[in-house]
Amino acid sequence: MGKIDEYVATHSLKPADALYHTNRTVDGTGKIRVLATKDNIARVEYTCPKCSHDDYVEEPWKRPFSVKCSKCSYRIAVPKLKQQFKREMKKAP
Repeated sequence: MGKIDEYVATHSLKPADALYHTNRTVDGTGKIRVLATKDNIARVEYTCPKCSHDDYVEEPWKRPFSVKCSKCSYRIAVPKLKQQFKREMKKAP
C-alpha cells in the first residue's frame, strides 16, 4: 500500500483536484482506499477481507463503486456512508 500516496506526491494533487476520496475498513479485516480524480479514474488500494491479498487497481469511476479481488474474485463494495451507517445500526442490538 502506498501507491496512492506516490500518485498524489508526483502529481502535486490538492483536495480540490479529487472528485472522491475515502479510506475504509471492509468487513472488519479488509481495507480499501479510493481516490477518484477529475479524469474519472478511480485509483484503488485494497486488502481483501477474504484472502488478505493486497493490490492496486485503476478503474473508471462511477457510483455505486465496487472492485473485485484479483486473487479470489470477492467483490468489495464501497457504499455511500449513509447507507453503510444504516446497515450497521440494524445489525447492532
